Amino acid sequence: MSSNKDINNQFTEWVNLYSDKLYSWALHKTSNKEVAEDLVQETFLAAFKSVNNFNNDSQPHTWLFSILNNKIIDYYRKSAKSLGKPTENELLSEKATDSLFNSKGQWENATSSNWQDDEHLLDNKEFTIILSLCIGKLPDNWRIAIESKYQKDKKASEICKELNITSSNYWQMIHRAKLQLKICIEKNWNN
Repeated sequence: MSSNKDINNQFTEWVNLYSDKLYSWALHKTSNKEVAEDLVQETFLAAFKSVNNFNNDSQPHTWLFSILNNKIIDYYRKSAKSLGKPTENELLSEKATDSLFNSKGQWENATSSNWQDDEHLLDNKEFTIILSLCIGKLPDNWRIAIESKYQKDKKASEICKELNITSSNYWQMIHRAKLQLKICIEKNWNN
């Protein structure tokens, strides 16, 4: 087993070698300098606490990036959980969707979101966490309709029967749920 002095020297070397790369990655994933700095600091603290568990099966930077990626995922989970679940009445209010339309009732910056064009987002852990948490914040019937349509591939008629709603109510529910998901994702997802 290495001495404390050897471990401290090794760890100091890692901090010097990998701080900038870890910070760049955290900043890229969060778009927030303070958050990125905190995440890198948390990464090094976690690594230091478990440095004895590092047994050179991988490169130190691989191990540190793995820790950082877990910290980033935890950051997004906490951010999304801090949002309260709105009531259906709050979601139906005009204020809830005002930011999506201009004064003439037309879509406002309909294509401004970077994430809309990324066809591999469902392979991104951070995005899928945010998406799942945003779906979980929908009113129960909206959530069930979205999950049934997009995850279970159920037909509209089948979903209407299960939820005991009309076809027009179903389509309105799907539309409003998608609007709320768009708002929630844009508010919480920084790619």
